[in-house]
Amino acid sequence: MDMVTAVKTVLGKYATFSGRAARPEYWWWVLASFILFLVLGLIDGALVAPMMGFEAFEPNAVQPLSVIASLGLLVPNLAVAARRLHDTDRSGWWLLLGLIPVIGSLVLIYFLVQKSTEGSNRFG
Repeated sequence: MDMVTAVKTVLGKYATFSGRAARPEYWWWVLASFILFLVLGLIDGALVAPMMGFEAFEPNAVQPLSVIASLGLLVPNLAVAARRLHDTDRSGWWLLLGLIPVIGSLVLIYFLVQKSTEGSNRFG
């Protein structure tokens, strides 16, 4: 699987929390999202902030493109993470671990990098 296929798959299953997502699908999506937000941050800092009366790359400047993208991709991010957890035979509710500062995020990352369950599991 390549990045383009992963992005198409995740966006095609925009709000599908059932089923499974393999490691490549999830991590290609994460990389694509990171690149998107990096580019949007640069555009917001270099172009949008000065148009709104702020200095370029000022820390307190508005970042409307990044905010809109974050809101638009919130559901697909949660859905693909839940499907990735299903692939490791865990419930999507484990995503709530991310609410626990530091330790929860580290445990969640550990779950997300694990190998897929061989064959079928209770999620498909």
